[in-house]
Amino acid sequence: MDAVWNAVERLQEREEKDRLAEQLAQAQKMESVGMLAGGVAHDFNNMLGVIIGHADLALGMVGEDHPARLSLEEILKAAERSADLTRKLLAFARKQTIAPRVVDLNSLVGEMESMLRRLIREEIRLQWVPQPDLWPVWIDPTQVEQILVNLVVNARDAIAGTGTITIETANATLDEGYSRSHVGHPVPGEYVLLSVSDTGEGIPQEVIPHIFEPFFSTKPKGKGTGLGLSTVYGIVKQNKGHIYVYSERGVGTTFKIYLPRSYGEAKEEPVRAPVVRSISGTETILLVEDEESILRLAAGILEQQGYRVLAASTPDEAVEIASAHEGQIHLLITDVVMPGMNGQQLRERLEAVRPGIKTIFMSGYTANAIAHAGVLDEGVRFIQKPFAAGTLLSVVRAVLGHPPGGSA
Repeated sequence: MDAVWNAVERLQEREEKDRLAEQLAQAQKMESVGMLAGGVAHDFNNMLGVIIGHADLALGMVGEDHPARLSLEEILKAAERSADLTRKLLAFARKQTIAPRVVDLNSLVGEMESMLRRLIREEIRLQWVPQPDLWPVWIDPTQVEQILVNLVVNARDAIAGTGTITIETANATLDEGYSRSHVGHPVPGEYVLLSVSDTGEGIPQEVIPHIFEPFFSTKPKGKGTGLGLSTVYGIVKQNKGHIYVYSERGVGTTFKIYLPRSYGEAKEEPVRAPVVRSISGTETILLVEDEESILRLAAGILEQQGYRVLAASTPDEAVEIASAHEGQIHLLITDVVMPGMNGQQLRERLEAVRPGIKTIFMSGYTANAIAHAGVLDEGVRFIQKPFAAGTLLSVVRAVLGHPPGGSA
């Protein structure tokens, strides 16, 4: 009898090792795909930045009845749709720049409820079940919106006719046993659970290991990009959380997201700055960008509105220009990821010789170049590449304040 039990134990041990090896292989695969996606999105963003910027400038030069206007508008629309795809890839690759704060998920989801209802059909019921006394979490509120929009749209598409989508929150404590038995082995501790369930057709078990991979989709051709769940996965991982899916054919699917509990106090959304109406100025701006085409484009946009631009293609060149320039430099606009010195380091160097200089970072992704692993420092303005001319000019004017002799 002992021999039988020993054989059973050995079989169980082999099965457990095989399961853990499969989980490790899947995690390594997702990490490799994420690195590739982030690199491709970064380079593609630079090209899109040039396309969007020049199309935007060209539109400003032609009248409403110009024969080229329609073509320029279509170029701009296509480029902006492409930019949206790269943003989703960056989210999957965990290269988004985020500005997190302590938030109450119940309040955030409650504020989004009416918007989420507009995403689904009339025959689908949306059920919101918040847990009272929910623990706070540390996350960028816009990322919560990204998560819920993607999951609710997926749930809607999984329901053929009538059905129910349920959004719930709960406090959860994950123990050692839970950690050992789940992919990624979450650190045991206290989490806040955000779950989205549907009564749709369910996901085949053989498909589940692939659903978070970018461009993987079970939807018909032309009905989805395959980036929705990839975006959710990247956001959750960037916030040191964990995501799991439970599904049965003909019953439905539940996505469970665990976000680490924060011990801070949730604060109200800060009051937004007033809209800046003037976009021109005469201040001096030090512009640093290692992509020559983007450097020329951004310099042209700023100079067209009256700014004096000191252009540098490397951080070392920027330091030399700042040291040699006799007048005041009001603003530094710098790329984040550059060879030799990143944007954060350049900012620190220049602040030492130019006290009071203001800074705007710009990048398609951060790759840990901004402090705190891609988290945007409080009080630092950031422009996501690719950007339109109006976006750049508005942010510049907002950072510099009222133009001399002008009004906001």
